[in-house]
Amino acid sequence: MSFAAATEEIDEVKERAHFLAVVNAFKYYKLCSLDRIHKSEKIISMLPLTHQRRLDKYKTYLSKFKKCLDVNNTVVHLIIKDVDTMFENVDHSNNMEIGTNGTESFGCNYNNCEIASQKQHKMQHDVEKVQSVLKNIVRDWSDIGAAERDQCYKPILNELEERYSREEFNDRSQIKVLVPGAGLGRLAWEIAARGFACQGNEFSLFMLFASNFILNRCPEANKYTVHPWVHQYVNNVTCEHQLLAAQFPDVRPSGDRPNQHFSMTAGDFLKVYTETDEWDCVATCFFIDCAPNVIEFVERIYSILQPGGFWINLGPLLYHYSDMTTENSIEPPYDILLDIIRDVGFDIVKEQTGVKTKYAQNPNSMMQHEYDSVFFVCRKPYC
Repeated sequence: MSFAAATEEIDEVKERAHFLAVVNAFKYYKLCSLDRIHKSEKIISMLPLTHQRRLDKYKTYLSKFKKCLDVNNTVVHLIIKDVDTMFENVDHSNNMEIGTNGTESFGCNYNNCEIASQKQHKMQHDVEKVQSVLKNIVRDWSDIGAAERDQCYKPILNELEERYSREEFNDRSQIKVLVPGAGLGRLAWEIAARGFACQGNEFSLFMLFASNFILNRCPEANKYTVHPWVHQYVNNVTCEHQLLAAQFPDVRPSGDRPNQHFSMTAGDFLKVYTETDEWDCVATCFFIDCAPNVIEFVERIYSILQPGGFWINLGPLLYHYSDMTTENSIEPPYDILLDIIRDVGFDIVKEQTGVKTKYAQNPNSMMQHEYDSVFFVCRKPYC
Protein backbone atom coordinates (compact mmCIF):
# COMPACT_ATOMS: atom_id res chain seq x y z
CA MET A 1 0.00 0.00 0.00
CA SER A 2 1.37 3.39 -0.97
CA PHE A 3 2.37 6.15 1.42
CA ALA A 4 2.69 9.67 0.04
CA ALA A 5 4.11 12.74 1.74
CA ALA A 6 2.36 16.07 1.58
CA THR A 7 3.35 18.18 -1.39
CA GLU A 8 2.94 21.59 0.24
CA GLU A 9 5.97 23.84 0.50
CA ILE A 10 8.13 22.91 3.47
CA ASP A 11 11.45 23.88 4.96
CA GLU A 12 13.48 20.93 3.73
CA VAL A 13 16.23 21.41 6.30
CA LYS A 14 13.77 21.36 9.20
CA GLU A 15 11.87 18.48 7.64
CA ARG A 16 15.03 16.37 7.34
CA ALA A 17 16.04 17.24 10.90
CA HIS A 18 12.64 16.20 12.22
CA PHE A 19 12.70 12.96 10.24
CA LEU A 20 16.12 12.12 11.67
CA ALA A 21 15.04 13.02 15.22
CA VAL A 22 12.09 10.62 15.01
CA VAL A 23 14.28 7.82 13.67
CA ASN A 24 16.76 8.43 16.48
CA ALA A 25 13.95 8.26 19.05
CA PHE A 26 13.19 4.74 17.85
CA LYS A 27 16.88 3.85 17.94
CA TYR A 28 17.26 5.15 21.50
CA TYR A 29 14.08 3.46 22.71
CA LYS A 30 15.87 0.67 24.55
CA LEU A 31 18.52 2.89 26.12
CA CYS A 32 16.05 5.41 27.54
CA SER A 33 13.70 2.67 28.71
CA LEU A 34 16.56 0.87 30.42
CA ASP A 35 17.40 4.08 32.28
CA ARG A 36 14.10 3.77 34.14
CA ILE A 37 14.89 0.22 35.25
CA HIS A 38 18.42 1.17 36.27
CA LYS A 39 17.00 3.99 38.36
CA SER A 40 14.84 1.52 40.32
CA GLU A 41 17.77 -0.84 40.76
CA LYS A 42 19.96 1.98 42.05
CA ILE A 43 17.33 3.16 44.52
CA ILE A 44 16.84 -0.37 45.83
CA SER A 45 20.63 -0.82 46.25
CA MET A 46 20.70 2.23 48.54
CA LEU A 47 17.97 0.94 50.85
CA PRO A 48 18.63 -0.83 54.17
CA LEU A 49 19.47 -4.51 53.66
CA THR A 50 16.21 -5.59 55.25
CA HIS A 51 14.30 -3.52 52.71
CA GLN A 52 16.38 -4.89 49.88
CA ARG A 53 15.60 -8.43 51.01
CA ARG A 54 11.89 -7.67 51.01
CA LEU A 55 12.20 -6.49 47.42
CA ASP A 56 14.05 -9.59 46.17
CA LYS A 57 11.03 -10.77 44.20
CA TYR A 58 10.58 -7.34 42.65
CA LYS A 59 14.26 -7.25 41.65
CA THR A 60 13.81 -10.49 39.71
CA TYR A 61 10.96 -8.83 37.82
CA LEU A 62 13.15 -5.86 36.97
CA SER A 63 15.40 -8.34 35.16
CA LYS A 64 12.37 -9.70 33.34
CA PHE A 65 11.41 -6.16 32.32
CA LYS A 66 14.79 -5.88 30.58
CA LYS A 67 14.01 -8.97 28.51
CA CYS A 68 10.68 -7.42 27.54
CA LEU A 69 12.55 -4.35 26.33
CA ASP A 70 14.67 -6.62 24.13
CA VAL A 71 11.52 -8.01 22.54
CA ASN A 72 10.08 -4.54 22.02
CA ASN A 73 13.37 -3.27 20.65
CA THR A 74 13.32 -5.92 17.95
CA VAL A 75 9.95 -4.61 16.75
CA VAL A 76 11.07 -1.00 17.10
CA HIS A 77 14.01 -1.59 14.78
CA LEU A 78 11.85 -3.44 12.28
CA ILE A 79 9.56 -0.41 12.21
CA ILE A 80 12.35 1.97 11.18
CA LYS A 81 13.97 -0.42 8.72
CA ASP A 82 13.92 1.21 5.27
CA VAL A 83 11.80 4.18 6.41
CA ASP A 84 14.13 6.38 4.37
CA THR A 85 12.28 5.26 1.24
CA MET A 86 8.78 4.63 2.60
CA PHE A 87 7.22 7.66 0.89
CA GLU A 88 6.77 7.16 -2.83
CA ASN A 89 7.46 10.84 -3.57
CA VAL A 90 10.25 11.53 -1.04
CA ASP A 91 13.62 9.84 -0.53
CA HIS A 92 15.45 10.41 2.77
CA SER A 93 18.20 7.89 2.07
CA ASN A 94 20.84 10.61 1.66
CA ASN A 95 19.92 11.99 5.06
CA MET A 96 20.07 8.77 7.08
CA GLU A 97 23.47 9.35 8.65
CA ILE A 98 22.32 7.96 11.95
CA GLY A 99 25.19 5.70 12.87
CA THR A 100 23.96 5.04 16.41
CA ASN A 101 23.30 1.56 17.74
CA GLY A 102 21.41 2.56 20.85
CA THR A 103 24.37 1.95 23.14
CA GLU A 104 25.62 5.52 23.58
CA SER A 105 25.14 7.11 26.97
CA PHE A 106 23.63 10.50 27.66
CA GLY A 107 25.97 12.79 29.49
CA CYS A 108 27.37 16.30 29.58
CA ASN A 109 29.79 15.80 26.71
CA TYR A 110 28.84 19.18 25.31
CA ASN A 111 30.50 22.52 25.99
CA ASN A 112 27.26 23.69 27.50
CA CYS A 113 25.65 21.22 29.92
CA GLU A 114 22.36 23.10 29.76
CA ILE A 115 22.16 22.35 26.03
CA ALA A 116 23.01 18.73 26.77
CA SER A 117 20.22 18.57 29.34
CA GLN A 118 17.75 20.03 26.85
CA LYS A 119 18.78 17.51 24.21
CA GLN A 120 18.42 14.65 26.69
CA HIS A 121 14.99 15.88 27.79
CA LYS A 122 13.88 16.15 24.16
CA MET A 123 15.11 12.62 23.41
CA GLN A 124 13.34 11.19 26.46
CA HIS A 125 10.15 12.97 25.41
CA ASP A 126 10.43 11.50 21.91
CA VAL A 127 11.12 8.02 23.28
CA GLU A 128 7.90 8.30 25.29
CA LYS A 129 6.15 8.73 21.94
CA VAL A 130 7.75 5.48 20.76
CA GLN A 131 6.42 3.80 23.90
CA SER A 132 3.00 5.22 23.06
CA VAL A 133 3.27 3.76 19.56
CA LEU A 134 3.65 0.30 21.10
CA LYS A 135 0.42 0.82 23.04
CA ASN A 136 -1.32 2.00 19.89
CA ILE A 137 -0.17 -1.13 18.07
CA VAL A 138 -2.05 -3.14 20.69
CA ARG A 139 -5.09 -0.85 20.41
CA ASP A 140 -5.33 -1.04 16.63
CA TRP A 141 -3.83 -4.38 15.65
CA SER A 142 -4.17 -6.95 18.44
CA ASP A 143 -6.90 -9.07 19.95
CA ILE A 144 -6.38 -7.24 23.24
CA GLY A 145 -7.47 -3.99 21.58
CA ALA A 146 -10.66 -5.44 20.07
CA ALA A 147 -12.91 -4.08 22.84
CA GLU A 148 -11.57 -0.54 22.40
CA ARG A 149 -11.94 -0.77 18.64
CA ASP A 150 -15.54 -1.88 19.03
CA GLN A 151 -16.21 1.18 21.18
CA CYS A 152 -14.57 3.66 18.84
CA TYR A 153 -14.72 2.28 15.32
CA LYS A 154 -17.93 0.25 15.19
CA PRO A 155 -20.30 3.25 15.41
CA ILE A 156 -18.50 4.80 12.43
CA LEU A 157 -18.42 1.56 10.45
CA ASN A 158 -22.08 0.86 11.19
CA GLU A 159 -22.98 4.36 10.04
CA LEU A 160 -21.15 3.84 6.76
CA GLU A 161 -23.02 0.57 6.25
CA GLU A 162 -26.29 2.38 6.87
CA ARG A 163 -25.56 5.38 4.63
CA TYR A 164 -24.02 3.36 1.81
CA SER A 165 -25.74 -0.02 1.88
CA ARG A 166 -24.59 -2.66 -0.58
CA GLU A 167 -28.14 -2.91 -1.89
CA GLU A 168 -28.03 0.71 -3.00
CA PHE A 169 -24.32 1.00 -3.80
CA ASN A 170 -23.16 -2.05 -5.72
CA ASP A 171 -19.68 -0.63 -6.30
CA ARG A 172 -18.52 1.02 -3.10
CA SER A 173 -15.14 1.78 -4.65
CA GLN A 174 -16.87 4.81 -6.16
CA ILE A 175 -17.49 6.17 -2.64
CA LYS A 176 -14.46 8.16 -1.49
CA VAL A 177 -13.94 8.19 2.29
CA LEU A 178 -11.25 10.24 4.02
CA VAL A 179 -9.97 9.42 7.52
CA PRO A 180 -7.94 12.33 8.95
CA GLY A 181 -5.84 11.54 12.01
CA ALA A 182 -5.68 7.90 10.89
CA GLY A 183 -3.02 6.91 13.44
CA LEU A 184 -1.90 3.36 12.74
CA GLY A 185 -4.51 2.95 10.03
CA ARG A 186 -6.90 0.33 11.41
CA LEU A 187 -10.09 2.35 10.92
CA ALA A 188 -9.10 3.30 7.38
CA TRP A 189 -8.16 -0.33 6.68
CA GLU A 190 -11.54 -1.54 7.97
CA ILE A 191 -13.37 1.01 5.80
CA ALA A 192 -11.40 -0.09 2.74
CA ALA A 193 -12.08 -3.73 3.63
CA ARG A 194 -15.78 -2.95 3.24
CA GLY A 195 -15.19 -1.93 -0.34
CA PHE A 196 -14.90 1.84 -0.05
CA ALA A 197 -12.16 3.92 -1.64
CA CYS A 198 -10.46 5.07 1.53
CA GLN A 199 -7.51 7.30 2.27
CA GLY A 200 -6.01 7.78 5.70
CA ASN A 201 -4.12 10.93 6.60
CA GLU A 202 -1.67 11.23 9.47
CA PHE A 203 0.70 13.97 10.61
CA SER A 204 2.86 12.13 13.16
CA LEU A 205 5.94 10.40 11.77
CA PHE A 206 5.91 8.14 14.83
CA MET A 207 2.52 6.80 13.74
CA LEU A 208 3.42 6.78 10.05
CA PHE A 209 6.55 4.68 10.55
CA ALA A 210 4.59 2.08 12.50
CA SER A 211 1.59 2.04 10.15
CA ASN A 212 3.90 1.60 7.17
CA PHE A 213 5.45 -1.45 8.84
CA ILE A 214 2.11 -3.01 9.74
CA LEU A 215 0.25 -2.25 6.52
CA ASN A 216 3.07 -3.09 4.12
CA ARG A 217 5.36 -5.57 5.86
CA CYS A 218 3.10 -7.80 7.94
CA PRO A 219 1.71 -10.52 5.63
CA GLU A 220 1.16 -12.96 8.53
CA ALA A 221 -1.21 -12.71 11.47
CA ASN A 222 0.16 -12.60 15.03
CA LYS A 223 3.78 -12.91 13.89
CA TYR A 224 5.17 -10.26 16.21
CA THR A 225 5.07 -9.67 19.96
CA VAL A 226 5.27 -6.53 22.09
CA HIS A 227 5.07 -5.87 25.81
CA PRO A 228 3.05 -2.62 25.79
CA TRP A 229 2.73 -2.08 29.55
CA VAL A 230 6.34 -2.71 30.57
CA HIS A 231 6.84 1.06 30.87
CA GLN A 232 3.95 1.48 33.32
CA TYR A 233 5.35 1.42 36.85
CA VAL A 234 2.27 2.57 38.74
CA ASN A 235 -1.20 1.15 39.43
CA ASN A 236 -0.15 -2.43 38.72
CA VAL A 237 -1.93 -5.24 40.55
CA THR A 238 0.84 -7.72 39.78
CA CYS A 239 4.21 -7.62 38.06
CA GLU A 240 2.86 -10.17 35.61
CA HIS A 241 0.44 -7.55 34.34
CA GLN A 242 3.39 -5.29 33.56
CA LEU A 243 4.99 -8.17 31.64
CA LEU A 244 1.86 -8.92 29.60
CA ALA A 245 2.60 -9.74 25.96
CA ALA A 246 0.43 -8.96 22.95
CA GLN A 247 0.69 -10.52 19.52
CA PHE A 248 0.06 -8.48 16.40
CA PRO A 249 -1.32 -7.98 13.85
CA ASP A 250 -4.54 -9.86 14.52
CA VAL A 251 -5.29 -9.86 10.77
CA ARG A 252 -3.08 -10.02 7.67
CA PRO A 253 -2.91 -6.32 6.68
CA SER A 254 -0.53 -6.68 3.76
CA GLY A 255 -1.55 -10.27 3.00
CA ASP A 256 -5.26 -9.47 2.74
CA ARG A 257 -5.19 -6.01 1.17
CA PRO A 258 -8.70 -4.50 1.38
CA ASN A 259 -8.63 -3.21 -2.22
CA GLN A 260 -6.51 -1.19 -4.58
CA HIS A 261 -8.33 1.99 -3.51
CA PHE A 262 -6.63 2.18 -0.11
CA SER A 263 -3.82 4.65 0.60
CA MET A 264 -2.21 6.77 3.30
CA THR A 265 -0.87 10.32 3.12
CA ALA A 266 1.51 12.11 5.45
CA GLY A 267 1.09 15.75 6.35
CA ASP A 268 -1.01 18.45 7.98
CA PHE A 269 -4.69 17.86 7.23
CA LEU A 270 -5.32 21.56 6.59
CA LYS A 271 -2.41 21.79 4.15
CA VAL A 272 -2.90 18.49 2.34
CA TYR A 273 -6.66 18.67 1.69
CA THR A 274 -7.60 21.87 -0.10
CA GLU A 275 -9.61 20.57 -3.08
CA THR A 276 -13.29 21.47 -2.68
CA ASP A 277 -16.17 19.03 -3.19
CA GLU A 278 -13.83 16.02 -3.43
CA TRP A 279 -14.93 13.51 -0.79
CA ASP A 280 -18.20 11.63 -0.31
CA CYS A 281 -17.56 11.08 3.38
CA VAL A 282 -15.11 12.22 6.06
CA ALA A 283 -14.79 9.93 9.10
CA THR A 284 -13.06 11.37 12.16
CA CYS A 285 -12.27 9.44 15.33
CA PHE A 286 -10.46 11.15 18.24
CA PHE A 287 -9.40 13.86 15.80
CA ILE A 288 -11.22 17.18 15.84
CA ASP A 289 -9.81 18.21 19.23
CA CYS A 290 -6.28 17.95 17.82
CA ALA A 291 -6.55 21.43 16.29
CA PRO A 292 -5.63 24.70 18.02
CA ASN A 293 -8.69 26.14 16.27
CA VAL A 294 -11.38 23.50 15.83
CA ILE A 295 -13.38 25.88 13.61
CA GLU A 296 -10.71 25.48 10.92
CA PHE A 297 -11.26 21.72 10.93
CA VAL A 298 -15.04 22.11 10.69
CA GLU A 299 -14.75 24.58 7.82
CA ARG A 300 -12.26 22.44 5.93
CA ILE A 301 -14.31 19.27 6.29
CA TYR A 302 -17.32 21.16 4.96
CA SER A 303 -15.29 22.50 2.04
CA ILE A 304 -13.82 19.18 0.88
CA LEU A 305 -17.10 17.26 1.12
CA GLN A 306 -19.24 16.93 -1.97
CA PRO A 307 -22.77 18.36 -1.69
CA GLY A 308 -24.79 15.67 0.03
CA GLY A 309 -21.66 14.20 1.63
CA PHE A 310 -21.50 13.02 5.23
CA TRP A 311 -19.18 13.80 8.12
CA ILE A 312 -19.15 11.05 10.75
CA ASN A 313 -17.41 11.87 14.03
CA LEU A 314 -16.72 10.12 17.33
CA GLY A 315 -14.51 11.23 20.18
CA PRO A 316 -14.01 13.51 23.19
CA LEU A 317 -13.04 17.17 23.29
CA LEU A 318 -9.67 16.92 24.99
CA TYR A 319 -8.29 19.93 23.06
CA HIS A 320 -4.66 18.86 22.99
CA TYR A 321 -3.27 22.39 22.67
CA SER A 322 -5.24 23.92 25.53
CA ASP A 323 -2.42 23.85 28.10
CA MET A 324 0.42 24.74 25.73
CA THR A 325 1.67 28.22 26.46
CA THR A 326 3.18 28.47 22.98
CA GLU A 327 -0.14 27.79 21.21
CA ASN A 328 -3.24 29.91 20.72
CA SER A 329 -5.97 27.40 21.45
CA ILE A 330 -9.74 27.71 21.65
CA GLU A 331 -11.84 25.15 23.52
CA PRO A 332 -15.56 25.52 22.80
CA PRO A 333 -17.78 23.09 24.73
CA TYR A 334 -19.88 20.63 22.81
CA ASP A 335 -23.06 22.71 22.68
CA ILE A 336 -21.22 25.68 21.19
CA LEU A 337 -19.34 23.35 18.81
CA LEU A 338 -22.70 22.14 17.50
CA ASP A 339 -23.73 25.75 16.92
CA ILE A 340 -20.50 26.30 15.00
CA ILE A 341 -21.08 23.20 12.90
CA ARG A 342 -24.57 24.41 11.99
CA ASP A 343 -23.34 27.93 11.29
CA VAL A 344 -20.69 26.60 8.90
CA GLY A 345 -23.57 25.04 6.95
CA PHE A 346 -23.93 21.44 8.07
CA ASP A 347 -27.23 19.71 8.79
CA ILE A 348 -26.88 17.50 11.88
CA VAL A 349 -28.72 14.28 11.11
CA LYS A 350 -27.69 12.21 14.14
CA GLU A 351 -26.21 13.10 17.50
CA GLN A 352 -25.42 11.19 20.69
CA THR A 353 -23.54 12.02 23.89
CA GLY A 354 -22.17 9.78 26.64
CA VAL A 355 -20.61 7.20 24.32
CA LYS A 356 -18.21 5.21 26.50
CA THR A 357 -14.75 5.05 24.93
CA LYS A 358 -11.18 4.40 26.02
CA TYR A 359 -7.87 5.10 24.34
CA ALA A 360 -4.90 2.70 24.56
CA GLN A 361 -5.77 1.70 28.11
CA ASN A 362 -4.07 -1.05 30.05
CA PRO A 363 -7.03 -3.33 30.86
CA ASN A 364 -5.39 -4.56 34.08
CA SER A 365 -4.42 -1.18 35.49
CA MET A 366 -5.93 0.07 38.76
CA MET A 367 -6.59 3.37 37.01
CA GLN A 368 -8.78 3.56 33.93
CA HIS A 369 -9.39 6.64 31.79
CA GLU A 370 -12.78 6.54 30.10
CA TYR A 371 -14.40 9.24 27.98
CA ASP A 372 -18.06 10.03 27.60
CA SER A 373 -17.52 10.78 23.94
CA VAL A 374 -19.82 12.44 21.45
CA PHE A 375 -20.99 10.85 18.23
CA PHE A 376 -22.59 12.81 15.44
CA VAL A 377 -23.35 12.60 11.75
CA CYS A 378 -23.56 15.76 9.66
CA ARG A 379 -24.52 16.29 6.06
CA LYS A 380 -23.45 18.99 3.63
CA PRO A 381 -26.60 20.26 1.91
CA TYR A 382 -26.97 19.96 -1.86
CA CYS A 383 -27.57 23.67 -2.18
